[in-house]
Amino acid sequence: MTRPWEWLLGTRYLQPTGQRGFVSFIAFICVAGLTLGVAVLVVVLSVMNGFEHELRSRILNVTSHATLMGLDGPLPDWRAAREGALQTDGVVAAVPYIEAQAMFASEQRLAGAQVRGVDPLEERQAVGLGRQLLQGSLDDLQPGSYRTVLGEALATELGVKVGDSVVLIAPQGSATPTGIMPRMRRFTVAGVFRAGMYEFDRGLALVNIQDAARLYRMGEGVTGIRLALADPLQAPAVVRELALSLGGGFYVSDWTRNHANFFRSIQMTKSMLFVILLMVVGVAAFNIVATLVMIVKDKQSDIAILRTLGASPRSLLLAFGLQGVLIGLTGIALGTLLGALISHNLEMLVHALERVTGQSFLDAKVYFMSDLPARVQWLDLLQVGGVAFLLCALATLYPAWRASRTAPAQALRHE
Repeated sequence: MTRPWEWLLGTRYLQPTGQRGFVSFIAFICVAGLTLGVAVLVVVLSVMNGFEHELRSRILNVTSHATLMGLDGPLPDWRAAREGALQTDGVVAAVPYIEAQAMFASEQRLAGAQVRGVDPLEERQAVGLGRQLLQGSLDDLQPGSYRTVLGEALATELGVKVGDSVVLIAPQGSATPTGIMPRMRRFTVAGVFRAGMYEFDRGLALVNIQDAARLYRMGEGVTGIRLALADPLQAPAVVRELALSLGGGFYVSDWTRNHANFFRSIQMTKSMLFVILLMVVGVAAFNIVATLVMIVKDKQSDIAILRTLGASPRSLLLAFGLQGVLIGLTGIALGTLLGALISHNLEMLVHALERVTGQSFLDAKVYFMSDLPARVQWLDLLQVGGVAFLLCALATLYPAWRASRTAPAQALRHE
């Protein structure tokens, strides 16, 4: 009884009765539309967030945080550069590597890939690829053993398994009396890894760094130094400062630059989807206009009586504006909860649907992963809820203003 009468009036007109059943049903449809629109928007943004987070995690499990390479050919005096890197704040590990292109040939198949020469003991310090092995171990890549660890998709394409042999064909040739012949070496498959990204599972093979140096005739040189940082987000600044402290003359790169197109496209897609799906929320929000206009039209005589009893236009504006706000808040709250609930269980729902239909919705060759991750962020929830509430508030202005402008004498003329 202590609540303002504007609150009592606004909530009463939303309650279903025999005479207001249809109006209340339309209000329910508005709430359902808002709930569905907000939920879809939350789920889509969560999927984009999850895709970006999963992509970043998988990239950092396979590639280094930053690299320091020579401008022309092998890195000069790489041991001194490595010592300088290890003394730099934020650098956890610095390991040399050799990287080059090659062709792999099995008995009947041929596939191109990138060969990376690594030191098995130091590789675990730089990246987490050693934890992604399905078979074998990085310790099997001993100098002179000429063994290789292949990505899962590459091994499948070549039709080989652990223990089989493949021929590695280097693009550099050797001069012979019969002409230029490519350098070839038979390697034994010692392991298979699965990084979770088709780019690496199909296009990367690991060998011992000394075997790679002999095959590509690098001598004591290396392609560069791979850095592992305590904070991967600081990679661009740290590697640049390191190159300057070493006197310059280096080509520097980092994981954000190497995969910039991935993250740029994700952010662009996320922004476009937010705008497009916000239109769906806008349509549901502006249905409030129709609902409140029907209520105002149906209750003109009640409004006129209230005006004759002393109700001010401002009070009527608040009463009918309150109805739109309640509809909007209810739809936004239910939509946010539904969207968050679906997002947290999205992978389970997708896998269940795939089992029922017998089809895979995500092709790793196209989307770089076979799962559909979702990651709910509070900032996105606040952004979606704030914009949706703003649309709902705008939708209530005209009906509430129309109710406040009702003329008592004209409305009661035919009563």
